[in-house]
Amino acid sequence: MADESRPLRALATQPNRFPDVRIRGLHSAPFEDLYHAVLTCAWWQFFAFVVVAFLSINMVFAGLYALDDGGVANARPGSFEDAFYFSVQTLATIGYGSMAPVTRFAHLVVTCEALVGMLGVALVTGITFAKFARPTARILFSEKLVIGHRDGVPHLMVRMANARRNTILEAQLRAILLVESRTREGHVLRRPLELRLVAERSAMFVLSWTAMHVIDETSPFHGDDAFDVLRGKKAEIFLTLNGIDETFAQSVHARKFYRLDEIVRGKMFADILVVHPDGTRELDFGNFDVLVDVPAPVEPASVRAAS
Repeated sequence: MADESRPLRALATQPNRFPDVRIRGLHSAPFEDLYHAVLTCAWWQFFAFVVVAFLSINMVFAGLYALDDGGVANARPGSFEDAFYFSVQTLATIGYGSMAPVTRFAHLVVTCEALVGMLGVALVTGITFAKFARPTARILFSEKLVIGHRDGVPHLMVRMANARRNTILEAQLRAILLVESRTREGHVLRRPLELRLVAERSAMFVLSWTAMHVIDETSPFHGDDAFDVLRGKKAEIFLTLNGIDETFAQSVHARKFYRLDEIVRGKMFADILVVHPDGTRELDFGNFDVLVDVPAPVEPASVRAAS
């Protein structure tokens, strides 16, 4: 039974976890890829960066105005506060008229600050729009992978759903098992193994999608000791989904990482799709991660009659 106290919004914002990677020995050059860093940072980090940059620039120019005591009309002599507020008015092109430059040095500083202000507004506006308009996917992945039987054959299954009320066209899912192997020379390598899926494409990903991998003789999960072998190889499962969002008409992608201990055997996902008599389909995300026992197989009528 689904936990009704669980907020559904938590499901809709479920992050796609990825293993932490620590980098060592790489030369740090944040300003060489600043645009990418700003686009990929969180919104609160972006706005914090803008606020800090805005205050820092105004403090620098306020210090320059303070060098020329009396260079700004109606500013209190020696007042860094007045110089700072005059810099804010200049940088933002506000110009209330109560303070104005009166010396050549102050005019030169105002000229430089006006140029910095125009460039800054253009950059912040462009980056804000780029972050806001960047197409993203809201794909839900089940918290667990399950191994259950379908038509008497064991399958490794994962459930996905599109959290947006639109369609992802030509969705393609890839499943990779990353295992550790050792060469004859003693080198340790991470080798990717493609997990063949029953259906790796969906022409229209609208509702939910349960992707399945058949565990047969060719599967790395085949055999009673398969999990022990895979644990020894430090196996991990990576899922990547790509498609075209019909709203943005652009490619979107999502990813998910699973460890072996996140695989549950002998279970299946609870049904989340309800079809009403009028043909309306309803998805119950309260059961999205609920697991149930695999029902006993039903024998065909012909087999029961023969027995």
